[in-house]
Amino acid sequence: MRRVAILNATVFAALVAVALVAHLAGAPYVVTLATKAAIFALAGVGLNLALGYGGMVSFGHAVFFGIGGYVTGIFASHAAAGTPVLTFPFTVAGSAEMLGLWPMAMVVTALAALVIGALSLRTSGVYFIMVTLAFAQMVYYFAISWRAYGGEDGLSFYVRNSFPGLNTFAPLQFFAIAAGLLALAMGFSALVTRSRFGLALQAARANRQRVMASGIRPFALQLTAFVLSAVIVGLAGSLYADLNRFVSPAMLSWHMSGEIMVFVILGGVGRLAGPVAGAGVFILLEQVLGGVSEYWQALLGLLLLAIVLYAPGGILGLLPGGRRHV
Repeated sequence: MRRVAILNATVFAALVAVALVAHLAGAPYVVTLATKAAIFALAGVGLNLALGYGGMVSFGHAVFFGIGGYVTGIFASHAAAGTPVLTFPFTVAGSAEMLGLWPMAMVVTALAALVIGALSLRTSGVYFIMVTLAFAQMVYYFAISWRAYGGEDGLSFYVRNSFPGLNTFAPLQFFAIAAGLLALAMGFSALVTRSRFGLALQAARANRQRVMASGIRPFALQLTAFVLSAVIVGLAGSLYADLNRFVSPAMLSWHMSGEIMVFVILGGVGRLAGPVAGAGVFILLEQVLGGVSEYWQALLGLLLLAIVLYAPGGILGLLPGGRRHV
C-alpha cells in the first residue's frame, strides 16, 4: 500500500513539476498544456470512480463534462452582459466567481446524472453503454439547436472567471487551481473507494448476486457512484470552459466521452493516479505525434491496442507499486 501511495504522489508531483519548470523557463504554453492535462485528469478521476471501481462502462460521460461547461459559460456570459439567467419563477443572476459557479455546475450535473443513471442502470453490459451514449447524443443535439447560446458555433464569454486572491489569467496560477481541485478529487476518490461504501461497490462489480444475497442493493450503490462520478466530471467541464473561455457542443460529443475513457485506460483502470498519467501521456503524444503526422490518432490507437493486449493495468501497471489498485 505504501508503494502505491508513493507512486500516486510521484505521478501527481511530476505533473506539478512540469508546470513549475515551464513557468521558470518562460514557457507559458507548456504551463497551459499542463493545466489542460490536469483538467482532463480530473475528468478521468471522475469516470474512473464509475468505470474502474463500479464496473460501469459509460460512453456518455461527456454529457456531464459539457453540462459543467455550459453552466459556467451561461452564467459567465449573463454576468458580463448584466442580465439575469432566469426571471421566472424567481430571478437568478449571472456570476463571474469560480467559487459560485462550481457549486451550480456540480448541482446541475448531479441532477442530470441522477436521471440518466436511474434509467441507464436498469440495463447492463452493452445496453448500458448504448443508453448512456444515447443520452449524451440527445443533449449534444439539443446544444447544437440551442440558438440562444450559440448553437453549433458555441458560446464565448471572453473574460476568465475570478478566484479570490489569484489572477486566473496568469497560467501558473490557473494551473494551481486545476491541480488543487485534482488533488482534492483524488483524495476524495481514495476515501470513497476505501470506505465501506467503496468496498461494497467493488464487491457488486465483482459478484452482483453475492452482494444481493448479503442484503445490499447494488442499484443504490451504483447510482450513488454514478452521480459522484458525474459531479467530478462536471467540475472538470467547468474548469475546461474557463480555460478556453468558450463552450461548444463538442464538449458533449461522443468523441469527448471516448477521450476521457482513453485517459483512464491509458493510465490504468481502477488506479488512483491512472487518469493523471493517462491524461499527461495523451497530451504529450498529441503534441509530439501531431507534429509528425496529421494521422497521429491512428498511432495513438495502436498504442492503446498494445496496452489493452499486453498491459491491461495501463502505464502505471508497468511500474513498481502500480500492480495493485489504490
